[in-house]
Amino acid sequence: QVQLVESGGGLVQAGGSLRLSCAASGRAFSWYAMGWFRQAPGKEREFVAAISRSGGNTAYADSVKGRFTISRNNAERTLYLQMNSLKPEDTAVYYCAADSGGSSWTIPTEYDYWGQGTQVTVSS
Repeated sequence: QVQLVESGGGLVQAGGSLRLSCAASGRAFSWYAMGWFRQAPGKEREFVAAISRSGGNTAYADSVKGRFTISRNNAERTLYLQMNSLKPEDTAVYYCAADSGGSSWTIPTEYDYWGQGTQVTVSS
């Protein structure tokens, strides 16, 4: 079991920045590839970014590439998402997730554990 708790969401103006954190407890954090997903009202949950167990490999959705950066600190058992140049269309609940398989990063059903989510609202 892994417990995940997101923080860092809030209200920001377009063009601003936010840094999301995801604190993990339970089984070894470094066993899991980690991902960030988001879900806007009336829309399906969508992939945002993912990072390998060691942090050496990352992947991003085209919509956030060049603006968002995923990182992790295995010693501190924490996952991060630095979000810059935010746009109103980035408004959503953001979730972190842990994947023991580590193969299909973009597919939500591949992930084993999820946090409760943190709201990000970008005003125009």
